Amino acid sequence: MNKDWEDRVTAAWATFDDHPEEQAADFRAVIDALVAELPDGSPLGPFERACAWDSTGHSEKAVPLYREALARGLDGYKGRRAKIQLSSSLRNIGQAEEGVKLLTPELDGPSDELDDAVRGCLALCLSSLGRDREGLSLVLGALAPHLPRYQRSMANYARALVEPED
Repeated sequence: MNKDWEDRVTAAWATFDDHPEEQAADFRAVIDALVAELPDGSPLGPFERACAWDSTGHSEKAVPLYREALARGLDGYKGRRAKIQLSSSLRNIGQAEEGVKLLTPELDGPSDELDDAVRGCLALCLSSLGRDREGLSLVLGALAPHLPRYQRSMANYARALVEPED
């Protein structure tokens, strides 16, 4: 879509916190109005609608919309966001294993500013499956580069959590 549309979507999301929980439907209506401007078949429509449902506490309604956006070819940065958010929503509705399967390949994908979000969400999915050590390893590994000191030690501790003991 064009920059004007993207700017208006960004502006709508900037007002999200201005909508109390009881006005969640009003916020979703704003997003729906913007989505109505998109051409048929655009992956942005289901993505933005999924985000709105998800952000207003309805993971179960967001999941099929994220899937639709990805099936329509949503890729790049927003495609990666959709995978992260879909995994989170899947975890919320008791399907953490599917979230793990969706996010694990992202660990080997091209790096960007969403890397830590991938690891954080994947860690939550793993924890929901009782795989806390793996999740903690991911989170510590993501944290290590941000530390002013102890980066090497923290990265080593993260690896040690999942490496077999001798």
